[in-house]
Amino acid sequence: MDIILLERVENLGELGEEVTVKNGFARNFLLPRGKALIANDRNRARFAAERELIEKRNADARDEAQSTGNSMDGAEVVLIRQSSDTGNLYGSVSTRDIVDALAEKDFKVRRGQIKLDQPIKTIGIYELGVRLHAEVLVEITVNVARSMEEAERQAAGENVIETIQAEQQGAAAEQSAELAEASAEREEATRDGGDDE
Repeated sequence: MDIILLERVENLGELGEEVTVKNGFARNFLLPRGKALIANDRNRARFAAERELIEKRNADARDEAQSTGNSMDGAEVVLIRQSSDTGNLYGSVSTRDIVDALAEKDFKVRRGQIKLDQPIKTIGIYELGVRLHAEVLVEITVNVARSMEEAERQAAGENVIETIQAEQQGAAAEQSAELAEASAEREEATRDGGDDE
């Protein structure tokens, strides 16, 4: 389907361009959201007559998004989740969780604006993009941890999962050494007891 873009659309084109897209993409996304018009003579004439108004409306939306973006850029949200000792979450963190966390900081975004290719399934720090407008992309940090203390340690640069695994290996080695020592003492006690007879 041939369409006229009413705003810049990522990976598609600029305002005023005529492009060909799949029918479903046009009918289900671009047309209902007012991002495009079907390319026909009537709509071309309408776009030409209203171009200045459309460009002004787009510029105003971009400026508003840029204003919001200036305060949101670099924002950090902390999400506390339960996980295994290896750092795998029981469940996952989705765009909905991130939208809710941003809302607590008075940032209003939609789930579709957050650039998350797949849900987050392990604890750690993630840098994500938020597309506030076709021309405005800001970066946020999502810190997923098991506790606020852990989140602070991660923010300071510590790899919490490696620390936990090192502690567990140290404890296992210590326990193994204690068992070996106890076993040696039992053998020695058994030998000493056998020598007395």
